[in-house]
Amino acid sequence: MTEQQLPSWADPAVSPADLDAQGVSRRGLLRRAGLFGAAFALGSAATPAFASSRHGLGGDDPRLAYLVGDHHVHSVYSHDAKYTFSQQAQAAARFGLDWMVFNEHSNFGHAYYGAKLEHAEILEARRENPRQLIFQGLEWYIPAAEHATVFAAPGRHETDLLTRFELAYDGKLLGYDKGGAADADTARNEAHAVKAIRWLAEQRRTGYVDDVLVLANHPLRLGIDSPREMRDWRDAAPEIMIGMEGAPGAQGAAIPGWRGTTSIRGEYENKPSAQSWAGYPADAYLTYGGFDWATATVGGLWDAMLSEGRLFTVTTNSDNHRTVFDTWKNGDWLPGQNFDNTGRLPDPVNTDTPQPGSDFWPGEFSRTHVGVTRYGYRAVMAGLRAGRVWLDQGHLLDGLDVRLKRDCDHGNGVTLGGRLRVRKGERITLNVTVTTASRVNAQGILPRLAHVDVIRGAVRGPVSDRETWQAPDTRVVQTEDVSGRKGTYTLRIPLTAGDESFYVRLRGSDGNRHGTGYLGASIDPHGPITHEPGNGDPWADTWFYSNPIFVDVVGS
Repeated sequence: MTEQQLPSWADPAVSPADLDAQGVSRRGLLRRAGLFGAAFALGSAATPAFASSRHGLGGDDPRLAYLVGDHHVHSVYSHDAKYTFSQQAQAAARFGLDWMVFNEHSNFGHAYYGAKLEHAEILEARRENPRQLIFQGLEWYIPAAEHATVFAAPGRHETDLLTRFELAYDGKLLGYDKGGAADADTARNEAHAVKAIRWLAEQRRTGYVDDVLVLANHPLRLGIDSPREMRDWRDAAPEIMIGMEGAPGAQGAAIPGWRGTTSIRGEYENKPSAQSWAGYPADAYLTYGGFDWATATVGGLWDAMLSEGRLFTVTTNSDNHRTVFDTWKNGDWLPGQNFDNTGRLPDPVNTDTPQPGSDFWPGEFSRTHVGVTRYGYRAVMAGLRAGRVWLDQGHLLDGLDVRLKRDCDHGNGVTLGGRLRVRKGERITLNVTVTTASRVNAQGILPRLAHVDVIRGAVRGPVSDRETWQAPDTRVVQTEDVSGRKGTYTLRIPLTAGDESFYVRLRGSDGNRHGTGYLGASIDPHGPITHEPGNGDPWADTWFYSNPIFVDVVGS
């Protein structure tokens, strides 16, 4: 089935009643397509995906539907996980995911045996239910650094690509893991990571695979992904290395009374080591409202990268290995078996007693929303690459649509990840359409959005110091109090183009926990904050974040 062709269960036309703030009602789509996945028509099937004006002033992106997913899920094909492939897929369906990536850890057993076994299960699942967009992926141990999700579009070489990549470029398998200042092989290892990303780009360019993407996982958990390394990965192939986890998985790690008095959301429980980049402060190793310090700090590392005028997408996911309060445990090995010679853990068994764990099921707590113009695997990947992404925790919102346009223009304007061209001094309006939560989440809470923050930063181009982690001209410029508002509503926020190009991004929360941001009240007066160790109930502190929209200012 090509992505231009709609499956038999797709309605060839969407009625006006089903159109909502997202371009197309996700609820309407799910009524047609079933619980998992959504097929839809958005006007003509020939509408070019992600078209916008790149030459004249203004910009006009197409209407979108948002598909909800998770790019970081583990199964028995990872050496440290527990669940079967079908257990994870069924959980994802139960919590409303449209797409997911099985992102198994690199391991010789996985490369030689597990990847092929898992691929057979994925092919069967795709045949049985084409509504399930299930990607096969790999959790890459980046040489000299942390982990990353690598995943390819379905095709005859998707598994071969992953296993060839795993054996040739994985830092753990090669012994290229060291990256500290005193390590003799650091430069070699860092160069190998860049070479790996370029190799993936070449496989896409030559058509060996239709598409492949990389996202850095839990970047500040150990402090070993330096700002320079992250810029080097991005610059090696920006169409391949597209971003990072803004919020890690393991969000249940600090539920009070569960794992211990030192537990932190995301399992960000580390201290600087000899492998860490020395420029990070000690606070960088914590999460803020469950988000990585690099994303949560207004004017921090994410903003420093955006201030160069280049997109770097943030996502969130479950990183599900072991679900909180679940009663399953790993099964026992048969004599002579181990992960290295099977590539697969034994099936889990139910104990009827809660087992250790830090994670939520895919889609239960953390969700990545990707804007698409058509249904399919490559459409999801294209949406991620284009940056048409927003994310939420605790099912805080049902929908979010963001459009930026010149006041003198008609049409849709540009959306998340896009670029708007304007003249110096021109008036523009940011239209933020929110659809509030209409049903309780898995914790039995009906979330309520309390505020929307508009964050603006100047775009100054490439930095001279590639280890820079601050964007001193980025700050919260406006906060909209939306307490008590329900249903679908639109905030119209006027902006003016000054002398230089800039970007805007959004953030908001339930208002339950916030305080002065990491870089001070003048930059972020009420941002996410850390929690007491061992006392981090994730359901009591939920946030949404959006990707930026860039504004390119040209002469008057």
